[in-house]
Amino acid sequence: MRVDCRQSRLDRLLEALAGRGLDALVVSHPANVRYLTGFTGSSAVVVVAHSAVSLFTDSRYDVQAEAEVAGVAGVEIVSGDLWGVGPGVGAGAGAGAVEKAVDAAPALRRVGFEAHDVSARAAAALGGHSARVEFVPTNEVVEAFRAVKDAGEVAAIGAAARVASEALDAILPIIRPGLRELDVAAALERELRVRGSEWHPFPTIAASGPRSAMPHAGTTERTIEAGDWLLLDFGAQVEGYCADVTRTFVVGRRADERQREVYEAVREAQARAISQIRAGMTGREADEKARSVIGARGFGDAFRHSLGHGLGLEVHEAPRVSRTNEDPLPDGCVVTVEPGVYLPGWGGVRIEDDVHVTAGGAELLSDGGTELIELV
Repeated sequence: MRVDCRQSRLDRLLEALAGRGLDALVVSHPANVRYLTGFTGSSAVVVVAHSAVSLFTDSRYDVQAEAEVAGVAGVEIVSGDLWGVGPGVGAGAGAGAVEKAVDAAPALRRVGFEAHDVSARAAAALGGHSARVEFVPTNEVVEAFRAVKDAGEVAAIGAAARVASEALDAILPIIRPGLRELDVAAALERELRVRGSEWHPFPTIAASGPRSAMPHAGTTERTIEAGDWLLLDFGAQVEGYCADVTRTFVVGRRADERQREVYEAVREAQARAISQIRAGMTGREADEKARSVIGARGFGDAFRHSLGHGLGLEVHEAPRVSRTNEDPLPDGCVVTVEPGVYLPGWGGVRIEDDVHVTAGGAELLSDGGTELIELV
């Protein structure tokens, strides 16, 4: 049975707020709301204060909210606008539910809000009716806690990765020249859902032939031809937690010498990174573990993105595993390791797995099946 960590998360957040001189935090980013309270609806705001934790949502979620947040937060169903900036309402023209709740708590003086999530209009409306309360913009306070995963979170990501692996295995026998990229993506997404994925964390990428040289190619009606690369970037979601996997295949014939050369460069780079990444090294240092291998193979300019990113309730979250991140990787984070080589007009290769990073190293959560597969 998964341990309920919500109260300990709220306690840690309140401690952090006190260190910032804040009496409360208005939490609006959906992933943060879920992380702290368990609420999965699409519209909610949580006011976290020492005196009480209150979740505000609308009548669509009255039964759901009571069931999901029981024991950690009070639920208030709002008939009007949360922020006081509904259609036709100018900033500051009418207090929203959140502001009224803060006004009703006399002990609150400095209240933070998630500036990275709140619209400029809503931010301008906050504090328009109370000289007592100062609303203070904050940036990614809850996200800093989310970067370190507990055992239940790691298990959920691992379960999502297994769903992704099983779904891919199920469609490999049907992939052949003559199918469209859309056909492959549709088959894969069906298998993901059938095998337990709650939804797709991002639109599935199926990029074939020269289109595989675009790291974030969309999926199109292009017909796969014999000898093409087929790059599949896809994910699964279990208990809200995401897996993110990429595999690249040759379809319709054996790989030629150039394809093997590029694929092996990417495969070696990924293996080197996974074997050497540790908590405490910076995102830049981790990125270099793979980048140096690809550079030594002569493809340095063709590795055009960072090595990876954090995974959790969102498919892209902290920490970043990139050349620009000088912060240390936290002990317990989960990140992707996804080097790639992209040669315009020819094609590209990316191999991506998900790993749990600790001081002892990186533990694979996805299947790590990186041998070159030729679908002939």
